[in-house]
Amino acid sequence: MKNIFIFLFVLISFQQSIFSQSDSAKSILNEIIVTATKSETPYYAIGNSVSVITSDIIKQKQLKTIVDVLKEIPGLSITQLGGPGKHTSVFMRGTNSNHTLVILDGVELNDPSSPSNAFDFSTLNVNDISRIEIVRGSQSTLYGSDAIGGVINIITKKGSTLPQFNFEGEAGSNNYYRSSLSALGSYEKINYSIYASRASSKGISAANSIYGNIEKDGFDNTSFASNIEYHFEKNWKVEFNYKFLKANTDLDQNEKFGDDPNYNFKQEEQMFKIKVTSFQFDDLWKQELSTSFIRRFSNAIDLPDAVNKMTSSDSYNNGSRLKIDWQNNLFVFQNNIITFGLDSEVESAYSSYFSNSEWGPFNSIFPKQSTRTTGAYLQNQFEYDKSFFITAGLRYDLHKKFGSVTTFRFSPVYYLKSTNTKFRFSYGNGFKAPSLYYLFDPSFGNPDLKPEKSKSWDFGVEQFFENSNHSISLTYFSTKIEDMFGYDKNFKTINISKAKTSGIELISKFMFDNFTVSANYTYTFAIDDYEKSSEYKQELLRRPKNQFYFYTNYNFNNNFDFSFSLKYVGKRFDKDFSTFPAKRITLTDYTLINLNTNYKFNDMISIYGRIENLFDKNYEEVLYYGTLGRTFYIGLDINY
Repeated sequence: MKNIFIFLFVLISFQQSIFSQSDSAKSILNEIIVTATKSETPYYAIGNSVSVITSDIIKQKQLKTIVDVLKEIPGLSITQLGGPGKHTSVFMRGTNSNHTLVILDGVELNDPSSPSNAFDFSTLNVNDISRIEIVRGSQSTLYGSDAIGGVINIITKKGSTLPQFNFEGEAGSNNYYRSSLSALGSYEKINYSIYASRASSKGISAANSIYGNIEKDGFDNTSFASNIEYHFEKNWKVEFNYKFLKANTDLDQNEKFGDDPNYNFKQEEQMFKIKVTSFQFDDLWKQELSTSFIRRFSNAIDLPDAVNKMTSSDSYNNGSRLKIDWQNNLFVFQNNIITFGLDSEVESAYSSYFSNSEWGPFNSIFPKQSTRTTGAYLQNQFEYDKSFFITAGLRYDLHKKFGSVTTFRFSPVYYLKSTNTKFRFSYGNGFKAPSLYYLFDPSFGNPDLKPEKSKSWDFGVEQFFENSNHSISLTYFSTKIEDMFGYDKNFKTINISKAKTSGIELISKFMFDNFTVSANYTYTFAIDDYEKSSEYKQELLRRPKNQFYFYTNYNFNNNFDFSFSLKYVGKRFDKDFSTFPAKRITLTDYTLINLNTNYKFNDMISIYGRIENLFDKNYEEVLYYGTLGRTFYIGLDINY
């Protein structure tokens, strides 16, 4: 890691000393962020640590899935159970994977049928994405449960004045193929966008091939998305969203010799949303009333085979969420934006599990259960002289089972105009409601559970260089979580655990004419804080202390560009659950290097190619699970 720090220091010094002047720091500071405040707020007034990835960046870097995007973001660590298409978890600032709230066009995606209510990122592609906003740190004041670690908000593209059509096709290693079609435009008072895509691959062995596992585990993914806006009055519009997803993937067992040729996972998801937006009293009052519904089915079937003649299983999950949200933004007072609203959601789930083994048959039925959470929130954004900003908010949630919980957030910002320096601070608490499984499972559930609760804060300094499109930021963060869900000696779920995470995020980026460079480093220290003695406190699993990412792109005459990226992930702990008791092990660190290039023939046609894992590094994100070696891809992009 010492060499990484030296490299980053030299890079920053190099940028400051030799790059000539331009006037675009203001464009960075004025970038509009929505997720942190639920209103359009310029970046200079945001007190949270935020990352924004636009469709242009996604296209330049040839990122094809949400997982690809998130692997480059500071403060996030990713684990995937056997390569593309397999279950993927995200740990934000060292918190658990179910402490990150995932939103798509205002619809919460976290899975009610999951035991922990976490979200599986493996099925989301980026074809229809306009931008992704990642807000780190507790956001329960605006978003309620699941946002202890932060929020990932995915915003899709909308129709514009001029019709646009796009076709993209890509092929690569492991018989990989992906294609997508899209149409965007407007007709009189209607704006529309329609997307369809399909991806498939024969894949690699989900169980790591270094142990002799050779059976390949492929995947396929089909999705459709549409967005329609109708402006029926000057200050009124209604928006309809629909998304459909169907995915299949082959699995292996989570053991050293885990090859299983008859283990398959199927998933289907549908999402609906309707939102009415109005502006009243000369645009002093903005209202948004929305209703959304999401339903997800999944089925994992493991049939007997030549190796596992006595083993079979059938797991089925059905979860849904219905939510109503009424949000108001008031611009009545000068230098103030007041946001208040009400939301109510009903989560429902049903699941079943049947298995056979050498120990005999086993079955577990989770009967259909549901619960309701209703929340009210109030937030004020105050500004003084374009230099001092305070965002403060309060929220009250009423849960059908555990009762009420109150959360708050306080986030001041001071922007020093003379030096283009931004000082920001954020403090708040959060909560995580127990999932339906933790509350109602006949064997492991506990209807008396309380929510997990957190306190988190961070402090950051960002330096913008007025005469160059360059910035450096340093953030320290800390989160404490208590009443975490665990199990007693009878395996009943109880509030027992504690955890503490802290660390730093260092980010440097700049763009000069046709040359772009960015780098980030994250140090995360995440421990189990249940034991009183520090001697027995252990680091949390699958969360590396050190992560580093470097990216550079050079554009030749606006027609040809070349990119280089490097990702370093440090050592982290995992457990070998095939032994009893499970043995704690250390996964080795690894460095991955990717190259990509793009050639633009004209405004309509371009071709691109990339090499991932250039030096064919063999590594594991999770013990005994496989990862991609060196892979090659080539694609065609047609716009009209």
